[in-house]
Amino acid sequence: MSARAGFSAARPALPTLRLMPWLLAAALLFAGCATRTTVPEPPRAPLVLGDSEKGREVVMYAFGMIDIGYRFGGRNPDSGMDCSGMVSYIYQQVTGFRLPHNAAQIARLARPVERADVRPGDLLFFNTRNKPFSHVAIYVGDDRFVHAPSRNGRIQISRLTERYYADRFETARTLLSD
Repeated sequence: MSARAGFSAARPALPTLRLMPWLLAAALLFAGCATRTTVPEPPRAPLVLGDSEKGREVVMYAFGMIDIGYRFGGRNPDSGMDCSGMVSYIYQQVTGFRLPHNAAQIARLARPVERADVRPGDLLFFNTRNKPFSHVAIYVGDDRFVHAPSRNGRIQISRLTERYYADRFETARTLLSD
């Protein structure tokens, strides 16, 4: 065996050498992800998008959405809506403000309300996927709310006293003034 043969056997193949910069970059990227700490978002001032009159308009608009089909990720009545898409769409139509298409993000923008003080147009949040703020609905009064549940495939009215929702209710929040 010649010295040259021994040297070439120990040297990586040419394709491996070409991949080395990419492999190094990937290793550094994953190392950075593994050591990154999550910084909590700074608290935001709650949004105020209207008063009790706007709350009544939100409810009336929500009633007009009943029986529209459910679609995960849906944002408009033509293609179907999920819960946060429905809330975002209705609030945009009534107030002109576009809310995020994510129940947890909507919750962060709103001000907490005691359950006993919930008014029409306020938002109700539920833990339906073993994840906080995974479902959002619009309170319409008399312990009822309009929402887009995936299990029945249509926007509908439900009651807070129904066992499923009573067991999963988390909090009420508002985007309306006192």
